[in-house]
Amino acid sequence: MADFNLNRRKFIQGTSAVLTLSALQAKGLTFTDTANNMRVGLIGTGWYGKSDLFRLIQVRDVDVVAVCDVDSKHLEEAGKLISERQISKKVPALYKDYRKMLADHKLDLVLIGTPDHWHARQAIDAMASGAHLYLQKPVSLDVLEGEAVLSAARKYNKKVQVGTQRRSTPHLIDAKERVIDKGLLGKVSHVEMCCYYHMRKNGNPPLEPVPDFLDYEMWTGPAPLRPYDGLPHGSWWRTFMEYGNGIMGDMCVHMFDAVRWLLQLNWPKRISSTGGIYVQKGGKSTIADTQTAIFEYDELNCVWQHRTWGNPADPEYPWAFIIYGDKGTLKGSVMKYEFIPVGKGDRIAKDVVYEKEEFPEDLNEPKIELHTAPATRRHLLDLLSAIENDQLPVADIEEGHISTASCILANLSMQLNRPLVYDPQKKICLDDPEATRLLRRPYREPWQHPYGA
Repeated sequence: MADFNLNRRKFIQGTSAVLTLSALQAKGLTFTDTANNMRVGLIGTGWYGKSDLFRLIQVRDVDVVAVCDVDSKHLEEAGKLISERQISKKVPALYKDYRKMLADHKLDLVLIGTPDHWHARQAIDAMASGAHLYLQKPVSLDVLEGEAVLSAARKYNKKVQVGTQRRSTPHLIDAKERVIDKGLLGKVSHVEMCCYYHMRKNGNPPLEPVPDFLDYEMWTGPAPLRPYDGLPHGSWWRTFMEYGNGIMGDMCVHMFDAVRWLLQLNWPKRISSTGGIYVQKGGKSTIADTQTAIFEYDELNCVWQHRTWGNPADPEYPWAFIIYGDKGTLKGSVMKYEFIPVGKGDRIAKDVVYEKEEFPEDLNEPKIELHTAPATRRHLLDLLSAIENDQLPVADIEEGHISTASCILANLSMQLNRPLVYDPQKKICLDDPEATRLLRRPYREPWQHPYGA
């Protein structure tokens, strides 16, 4: 295979790389050689964990010294692929228990790409061991887990970049600079967000023995132990609320976070949601196939809608946000954006950036999301700059927590059939003891919930 490993010197010689670094440096982000050969570990070597790590290897001379996965097949494959891509050609140490990996190595940076039910516990343990984090979204499975991750990041003074990479997506940065920051929308008083992908797994696979290459007990960790009905990898685990927050926590978190970034929104004043399993009733899935949520701000409602059936409202924007102002409308997705003025005026539009020629190895990577690779590279460079300059990254853990927790609260509102008001100072749902109790999920023994520990 062609050697596409790029050390920093080779990286900055490439045209696209120069543009990538220059764009970040223009925003006050600086880079030195101090983080070259940064000791890196990865927890969760499945599809997206490897994808994030490969984007990091493309932009920095890191030393991937250890990786962890409870699936020995995933683990061995990852070790081989990493050795082919990193400069040293070394095979990283392979672990099935992330705690041993953290104990054996003094890691500077840990990437976490495990299923959602593991994010908070592993994030806190990694920071306690001395590592900065690239943490995939959502940051937690319950609200108080997220509070605990935020608290740990501040306690240990660790930089945490959450994988809400819309904040580093080139065409959306362009939309922010050319449309939002210049006030072309006027007064914004309504936002719509949606996902109409048919992405909800809903089968009825039979129970079967756990294969010897998978530590299913460790895979489950603090979550409820479901009877084993096949490999949970890929998207099967996402169809169960035991391990994630449904499509609300998987897809809404991205679009809501993008809207909050663009409009500089903090915590919603009130959150309400309705929905459930209305159409796809035949399988084992426990996540909603239909859901609407409203995130309320002063004179502004951000409305989310997802359906895993039927046609999208707009086929060109099946997963998107639409920001309405009195002077114009901004439509945005992972593929493009459009600004449509009210009355006369110029339309503004920009498509996704791919960087296929600059990073040709992307074209040979199985399952890669080519449209997100440039954003992930920029997201990781932003994290490295934050570490080197002791500043917060663009998707800091507090921002990731607000977006994550708001989606979790929407699910709780749907469950309880009433609006919720969360107080992030008191860590309660105001005037709602039942909802407050649901801010913290029970952990399966012997695992312990990190909040208040």
